[in-house]
Amino acid sequence: MALIEVRWHGRGGQGAWTASNILAMAAAIDGKHVQSFPAFGPERSGAPVLAFTRISEEPIEIHSMVYEPDIVVVLDPTLLKNVNVTQGLKKGGIIVVNYEGDAEKLYNNIGISKGEYKVFITPATKLALDILKRPITNTAMIGALLKASKLVSWEGLEEAIKKRFPGPLAEKNIELVKKAYELAQEV
Repeated sequence: MALIEVRWHGRGGQGAWTASNILAMAAAIDGKHVQSFPAFGPERSGAPVLAFTRISEEPIEIHSMVYEPDIVVVLDPTLLKNVNVTQGLKKGGIIVVNYEGDAEKLYNNIGISKGEYKVFITPATKLALDILKRPITNTAMIGALLKASKLVSWEGLEEAIKKRFPGPLAEKNIELVKKAYELAQEV
């Protein structure tokens, strides 16, 4: 595995940085080298935030923001109207979006043509409300990300979630990841 860089787009309170951390923890459990970090200031809950994950078989020498990600994950589809989520995304890269609805409308909202990137969707908000009873989409989006790109093992991911969340909350998040993975699809 070459260096893989993931950029997470979310809103304050949705857990973008937590998702980045869980993914990095899972990759570290799998024996990979990782980085996970946010890019935000004193934003309030609901303001756009970025988080980043780097995963590699080799030590990572880069210590800057991710400017040319391989994968972009969008936790909140309302960001598509105001944020250029494809900025710097490598040609043929992957976009994973919390989205339900018409694929053509999604492509228009992102501002891309079909085939320009691999696009995966999952109904993360609906699933989070069903399982967690809260609209926190971060772990659901990890499930969709795994459908799009096998960055970490299931065993590593489950262990990372159990380290991050206590008891029953870990089990609910694991259920959410699995359901989002199951429902994720390329459009």
